[in-house]
Amino acid sequence: MGFFGRWRERIARFMIGRYGIDSLYHFLVVLCFVLIVVNLFVGSLVISILETALLIYAAFRVLSRNIYKRQRENMFFLKITEKPREFFKLLKCKFRDRKTHVYKKCPSCKNNLRLPKKKGKHTVSCPCCQNRFDIKI
Repeated sequence: MGFFGRWRERIARFMIGRYGIDSLYHFLVVLCFVLIVVNLFVGSLVISILETALLIYAAFRVLSRNIYKRQRENMFFLKITEKPREFFKLLKCKFRDRKTHVYKKCPSCKNNLRLPKKKGKHTVSCPCCQNRFDIKI
């Protein structure tokens, strides 16, 4: 086992029983780097303190042994950011499928339906609410 293998094993042993990395950690680190870039142009002491506090909090969460509390924090973060994540995921899918499919909303349940891009009038059945409606593509 080489030098890096020993270090990796030591770090793995150290992290046993600790919380580790999650979505909130990734958000905090990205936010910190955005603030660092902004602070390069602004040069504010308040932003510097906020950067340091974010990094310390992110490190605290990773090394914490109170796994239950960290999971609750992450679940709260995921719950708050659910709608924006779904919106951007839908935008990504719309862009990816822009040549072959079209996305329409069901008039009754407002669910997004992915339909093949074939010109003309079609009758569509929603898989969630079984509502049948006509649509023109």
